[in-house]
This record gives sequence, C-alpha cells and structure tokens, in this order.
Amino acid sequence: MCPDPLSHSHAPVETASGPVHALAAAPLPEDASPAARLRAREGRHVAWARRDGLGRLVEEDGLAPRERLAGAVSAYRWRRAHPRPAGSARAVLVVGVQRSGTNMVVRGIERDPSVEVHNENDRRAFARFQLRDDAVVRGVVGDSRHAVVLLKALCDSDRTAQLLDRLGPESRAVWVYRDVDGRAASAVAKFGDVNRRVLAEVAAAAAEGRRTGRWQERGLSPASLDLVRSLDPARLDPWSAAALFWLVRNRLLLEGGLHRRRDVHVVSYERTVADPEPSISAMARFLGLEPAPGLWSHVDARSVRPRRLDLDPRVRAACTALETELAAAADVSLRRQAPRDPRR
Repeated sequence: MCPDPLSHSHAPVETASGPVHALAAAPLPEDASPAARLRAREGRHVAWARRDGLGRLVEEDGLAPRERLAGAVSAYRWRRAHPRPAGSARAVLVVGVQRSGTNMVVRGIERDPSVEVHNENDRRAFARFQLRDDAVVRGVVGDSRHAVVLLKALCDSDRTAQLLDRLGPESRAVWVYRDVDGRAASAVAKFGDVNRRVLAEVAAAAAEGRRTGRWQERGLSPASLDLVRSLDPARLDPWSAAALFWLVRNRLLLEGGLHRRRDVHVVSYERTVADPEPSISAMARFLGLEPAPGLWSHVDARSVRPRRLDLDPRVRAACTALETELAAAADVSLRRQAPRDPRR
C-alpha cells in the first residue's frame, strides 16, 4: 500500500505495555503550507499512477482534458436550449465519508449537461476542501442557470441539515456510504495514517475536556467522542483507525436524524456497483432528473467485494452494528424513490 507523502512509517514500536504504531511527525495535510500541500498532491498523483495506472488516476480525478472540454460544450448547449433564470437551480449536496465511492456513484449525474458541478478543489465554492461561507455558497447556487448545482461537500457532512435549510426548500442531499473494509483499505492506500493521526489528536483533546477545532471532529456526539477516547487511536493500526473514522462520521447521518428527512437520500456504494440501474435511477428521480442509461453506463464491479481487514475487534463490532443500520436506511431511501404505479 502507498502511504501519504505527508506520512511516515506505519511500523509498530514495542513498549512495556505492548506494540504501539508510531504516529507520523509530519503535519497533517490541512496544517501544511500551500507549497507543501501542492508537493504532497503531486507526490500522491505520481504514486497513485505508478500503482493503479495513469488511466485510473485521470478517471478518478477528472483530469482528461478532452472529456472536460466535451462536458463544457455540452453544458453550454444545454443552457442555450433551456434558458433558465438565475436563482432557479436546485442545490444538491453529496455528503458522507471520504473514499466512499462518491466519484463512481455520481459520475453519470455529473456528466448530465443540466447539472453544474463544484468539486472540493473548486475555489469558487471551497477553501481547503471545505465549503466557503454560506452566503458565498448561496451565491454560487443563485448565479447558476442550470437545473441542478451539485456540491461535493464531504468535509461539511456534519452541517448537512443546516446547509439544506439555508439553501432553499428545493435543496437535496445524497449521503453515500461504503462497506467499512473497502473504505478503510482505500483511505489508507490513498492517504496513509492521516485518519489515525487526527483521531489521536481528537482523543487527546477529549481527555482534557477540549475540542481540536478540526472539521473531522465537528459535529461528533459525546458518545462518539467517548468511543474515540476509549479506543486510544494512537495504539490502533492505520486500518482500524480508518474504520473508526468511518464509524464516527457515518454516525452523523443517524444521530442527526438525516435518514428520516425527505430531502436526504442514502445510497450504498456496494449496492450501486452490483446493480447500478435501480440504484442510480432512484437517485436521479430524487434529484429531479430523468433516469437514463448514460447515468450508470460507467459503473463496473471492480470494487464490490473488498477483502476483509483484520480490524481491532472493538472497532469491528461497532462498525458491523452501524453497517446494519446504514443498510436499513438505504433500503428506505430506495423504496421512497420507487417508480409509482400509474394504475394506482
């Protein structure tokens, strides 16, 4: 697996109380200087291209110039053919936990010319992968002449309810979740032990009765903070810590009652990859788009069955319980968007 260039070794250190996986000394990505973040990003891209191939990197990060140009031309033609007044677009938030397959799930939606897309590296709407001030975001949506403005706001998932209430009654959110093993493996492969380092900082602060102020901690319930502290992330391996991060961030969906809101749709990555048409058709109907094969023709089953990781037993037990709840929430969302029988 390829560690993050800002990370160091994951090798355990023996202590009197047992092995402890040493935490990296380098700053977390959000604490690094702009130049350091740029170097790290370039280093990651080189490493990912070597491991997964240049084609996979271009596909995942949307770097293909021909595809981007074709998308811009298609969007321009759609606006000419469907003139709309500014302020009539529907805001759509894509939320959840990083490395949960959101690129795969919404790629077809993003290619729809009626949809204006703002990814986390879009400086108009985001700063350091977090949404800018609410007034700025409302301005981005209000200026659009598309039918839908899609914002990938993963770092702001804890603010989903607040954002929906502030972006207008027609706004929507799609919460994408992935199997814990697939997400943890992908997170460590892409970003090394960043989740572990952040959670170790959160645990240390919680033990002192304070908060870190980091977005990763924002919105976490007292129960989640207690769990993080009790599990001592500094002593977890990077994969168990990535699973713990998956747990406390996906808990936000249920703890905040988001899964019960009619303007929130829950999507399972594994279900979408295994059988894309019903899953993506339901998501399209939820967003007010017409289901069509072009929305799911890109989906393949390359990641539908990740290997089972050797996670810390306490982390595994908590994650298994949450996976059951997430699956139930996704089932409800899918049924809500089922096509209506015209005979009824």
